[in-house]
Amino acid sequence: MKIIENPLEGVFLIEPNVIKDERGYFYESFNERTFHDLTGQAAHFVQDNQSYSSYGVIRGLHAQAAEHAQAKLVRVLSGEVLDVIVDGRKDSKSYGQSYTVRLNAANRFQLYIPRGFFHGFAVLSDTAEFFYKCDNFYRKDAEVGIFYDDPDLGIDWGIVDEKRVLTDKDMNLPLFKTI
Repeated sequence: MKIIENPLEGVFLIEPNVIKDERGYFYESFNERTFHDLTGQAAHFVQDNQSYSSYGVIRGLHAQAAEHAQAKLVRVLSGEVLDVIVDGRKDSKSYGQSYTVRLNAANRFQLYIPRGFFHGFAVLSDTAEFFYKCDNFYRKDAEVGIFYDDPDLGIDWGIVDEKRVLTDKDMNLPLFKTI
């Protein structure tokens, strides 16, 4: 496994070591000990989630509040997404900054997102299966979010406006500066 750091503190892009032969491929998608040794981060996951979406679907930007915050390890099982995170940690040097990366079934990259980040993704392929591990249990009453197209964040979602598919809930989330 290769860890690729990025400008947002505590966020890691993970490139797996894929072993290929005539039968196909194999790779270890997560090893808690190896992850800790390479990143210095402790990660103990308690919940796995999976979604299936069509082209143009944008999910996010979501988080869990306070003691219910979740660190996540996300990846794409089929298709391609533009994964988007925004640092919501007020004491962070990168507070309010965003990071985007294309995750797909071909590159098999995973993104580790620490607690305190808002997270979302846009489906760039016909369909996509998205999988993520969480280190804390989901609680509906702890849901928080920010408007995906906040002009102050300036995120390019890679989908033209008329092809974007969002829930009413996501369309009515507050702007980042108001939270």
